[in-house]
Amino acid sequence: MIAAPESSEYADFYARYIALVPPGDLSVTLQAQLDRGLPFLRGIGDEKSLIRYEPGKWSVREILGHLTDSERIFACRALRFARADSTPLPGFDQDPYVAAAGFDARPWNDLITEYEYVRRSSIVFFRSLRPEVALRSGIANKASVSVRALGYVIAGHELHHFKVIRERYL
Repeated sequence: MIAAPESSEYADFYARYIALVPPGDLSVTLQAQLDRGLPFLRGIGDEKSLIRYEPGKWSVREILGHLTDSERIFACRALRFARADSTPLPGFDQDPYVAAAGFDARPWNDLITEYEYVRRSSIVFFRSLRPEVALRSGIANKASVSVRALGYVIAGHELHHFKVIRERYL
C-alpha cells in the first residue's frame, strides 16, 4: 500500500493536486479513476471534445493529451527515482507540449485509448513498488519530490482537470 506523502516530500506547487486525492492506497485510487474516467471521457463524444470554453483555452482533447503527457513525465520521474537514479531532472512547460502535439487533429477515441494505456502502466508500476522504494526521492524541476508524491500528483492532477472539464466545458 502506498499512503499519502508527507508535505516534506514535495514542493508547495504540488500541494493543490495532492490535497485532492482521497485517503487510501494510491494504486486503488488510480484504478478507480480509470474505471470512472473511461466512461466519462467516452460520454463526451467527438464534437464536444473540440470545445473550448473561451478563446485561447485548451480544448477537451488538449486537456486529455496534456494529462496523458504529464502522467508519462511524472511516472518517468518516479521510475528514475525508484531505481535510485540521482540525476536532477528538468521541468517542462506544458503549453509548448500541447501546441506541438496537435491533439485536436487526432481522433478522440485514440486519445482515450492512449490515456487508458498510460494509466494502466502507471497502476502496474506503482502497485509493484515496495514501501521503502516509494519513499525514495530525487530532484525534478529544481525541487525534491518522492516517488509516492509523484503518484499522488498524477492522481490529483487528473482530479483537477476532470473537474475543470465538468464545470467549464460540459
